[in-house]
Amino acid sequence: MRLSQKVILITGSATGIGKAIAQRCVREGARVIIHGLEADLAAAVAAELGPDHAVFHVEDLTNEGCPQRLVDLAVSRFGRLDAVVNNAALVAQGNIHTTDAAWFMKMLSVNTIAPFLLIQAALPHLRAVRGNVLNIGSVNAWSGEPNLLPYSVSKGALMTLTRNLGDTLMREDGVRVNQINPGWVLTENEAKRKRDHGLRDDWYADLPKVYAPSGRILLPEEIAAAAVYWLADECGPVSGQVVDLEQHPFIGRNPPKDTTTIPS
Repeated sequence: MRLSQKVILITGSATGIGKAIAQRCVREGARVIIHGLEADLAAAVAAELGPDHAVFHVEDLTNEGCPQRLVDLAVSRFGRLDAVVNNAALVAQGNIHTTDAAWFMKMLSVNTIAPFLLIQAALPHLRAVRGNVLNIGSVNAWSGEPNLLPYSVSKGALMTLTRNLGDTLMREDGVRVNQINPGWVLTENEAKRKRDHGLRDDWYADLPKVYAPSGRILLPEEIAAAAVYWLADECGPVSGQVVDLEQHPFIGRNPPKDTTTIPS
């Protein structure tokens, strides 16, 4: 198994991509710390994975001391910490007209500063085992959509954090830091968000080819499969890298102008 006996802390792992990563990590031999905001969902994931493989913690990452509490839980429960997956994120709309300072700071606090603080708290333990960090970003980091301004900026900042620490921590501590930028993924929250915007329940069944050349969008399990490589020892010394996981070239693409638009 590719992650045998490793202990991996995964934020935002009660649902969606984080949950899929936790499930895949356990199948690959790891033990995981489940984190989220919904106690029932986090408890359900931990119960599914079993007490020998998972423990959960429910808390807002922006609470003072939360990153350290997560790290302490991993070490007290499983004796070590090999990797951190910064997956938790606030995904919400905002543009130049609707975004005030408080909303922008909230987005940055959850999506950029909390990952930094968790890496900082975990570093002594990661250094001891030459562990690694995997940040989960977004293709929106490259520019984003008009109504996802603060979210896109926060993911762009996370990408710079990855590249900076990917060099610094490998050089100084032997700790790898990498990032994957998922494109459009069919998570529970994304399905609900689109329904809340007025789309029918099966909106994802017939998407315009410009958004989904394959005829469908990505699944959380497909992101999780990619995550395993970066968390496993087979990644070797690769660090400071950002990889887009989307089904079309995100940069430099010129979509047809007559494409039907899916509401954001």
